[in-house]
Amino acid sequence: MLLLGNKGRDYMTLKLQLVRDGKIILEVPLSLMDWPKDQLETEFKAFEEDFERFSNMFVALSNQTRLKMMIRLVEEEDRTMNFADFMKDLDLNPKTVWENSRKLSDGGFITKTGRGTYHCSEFGQSAFLTLSLVLRRLLASLEEIENIRR
Repeated sequence: MLLLGNKGRDYMTLKLQLVRDGKIILEVPLSLMDWPKDQLETEFKAFEEDFERFSNMFVALSNQTRLKMMIRLVEEEDRTMNFADFMKDLDLNPKTVWENSRKLSDGGFITKTGRGTYHCSEFGQSAFLTLSLVLRRLLASLEEIENIRR
């Protein structure tokens, strides 16, 4: 939808929607002009309070080894791998597997289910897809819109 914005400039109203079974369960405007000031302040405050949680998630995926570990986990039918398989499949040493699995665990992506066995949780799967695939596509779309506006 094209709306008339401040100072006579046109802007597109962009919204990110999360839909389940045809029903919108979350809708987030992607333009500051579409947020009431008090609601935006509340959202920023909540984000600050959750900063450590988000930071751990971004740290967990900010390393190519951890990214490869997550890809391997989500490729597995039962979303489970053991320590030795990470070493063998990704050509990693034990220290590297241990350090990176700890960061993935801190980020909430995996849980240790047994001695040397790691499982990608339902949350971990959804968060990984959101941060690796959806965010990449969303940013590409926003950049495309910005280039059209120029």
